[in-house]
Amino acid sequence: MNKNIQAVPLSLNESTIDGNFWKKMQELVRTHIIPYQWEALNDRIPDAEPSYCMRNFRIAAGKEEGEFGGCVFQDSDFAKWIEAVAYSLSWHSDPELEKIADEAIDEVVAAQQPDGYLDTYYIINGLDKRFTNLMTDHELYCLGHLLEGAIAYYETTGKDKLLNALIKYVDLIDSVMGPEEGKIRGYPGHQEIELALVKLYHITKDEKHLKLAKYFIDERGQSPLFFDEERKKHDNFFYWKDSLFQYNYYQAGEPVRDQQYAVGHSVRALYMYAGMADVARETNDDSLMDACVRLWNDTTHKQMYVTGGVGSSYYGEAFTFDYDMPNDTVYAETCASIALAFFAQRMFNIDPKSEYTDILELCLYNGIISGMSNDGEVFVYVNPL
Repeated sequence: MNKNIQAVPLSLNESTIDGNFWKKMQELVRTHIIPYQWEALNDRIPDAEPSYCMRNFRIAAGKEEGEFGGCVFQDSDFAKWIEAVAYSLSWHSDPELEKIADEAIDEVVAAQQPDGYLDTYYIINGLDKRFTNLMTDHELYCLGHLLEGAIAYYETTGKDKLLNALIKYVDLIDSVMGPEEGKIRGYPGHQEIELALVKLYHITKDEKHLKLAKYFIDERGQSPLFFDEERKKHDNFFYWKDSLFQYNYYQAGEPVRDQQYAVGHSVRALYMYAGMADVARETNDDSLMDACVRLWNDTTHKQMYVTGGVGSSYYGEAFTFDYDMPNDTVYAETCASIALAFFAQRMFNIDPKSEYTDILELCLYNGIISGMSNDGEVFVYVNPL
């Protein structure tokens, strides 16, 4: 890699958007979507299925009685909301919204355990089971999104309460996971934390944060396969046991540097590729960058729709094979286009070529905004042509 040509992204506070199209979108998010989603996170939308998100944090903190509600990754809904709040505050001061966000952060941090652990699913259902199903239960995924939200909020407001809480959680992960003897040699079943750890490293300059991100990349797919050993040790259910995916669903069928094709769950894959690019840049790892280029080419030249949609199969929300792009049964999850935009951004930062920003723009104008209605109250995963 040639560090002399690498791009340096602007911070949140160093740019403004004046064009009518995106300015209108920003205003929709600020004035309607963020307040609407806050009501949703607190189960206050009439006739809508409850989110349980903030309720779970209150239960985990001992402030309410009840059982865990929603999906195992429900905590990440708050994480994405607080990140959106941070981005909004970066271009439009809103003391009332900031006050709501600060109070929400108080509720979240109140659930944190003395050792730093913060995942409501296991706090409520039994801490003795934590870190026993990394393949399926999204603990590291939730941490990654929470950390990215905390970083964005800190960068915009200067407030570090959530960030410090998440750094403590990262310290716990670093103490129990890694290649050292006595640690869990695991990695996330749903990639995301890799991106967050590199962002954290940029703030803290603490090498252990970058080292942990690199470990999660390097350890994935190594033999003996951690997911297989974890499943057998804890008798965990393996949904893809009888599928063609097997562990490739999690991009864990082989080490990342050996992977030739985009396989498995598309969002997981593209988060991982973006994380690989981040780590490659920070560590000047040419072999990892070579893998990024190879996987970029396979994704965008052979498995991408004209809209920037990827992951053509409903089964597994996944990549399939070269040029398998049905119009009627296409899945093309919104999140996958977002993840592809992340990957494109990072590839451009390393090697500023127009092909990367062309794809980023393609995703942004098509596969991403198609996931949100013009009134900001309807959100969709699937994007048929």
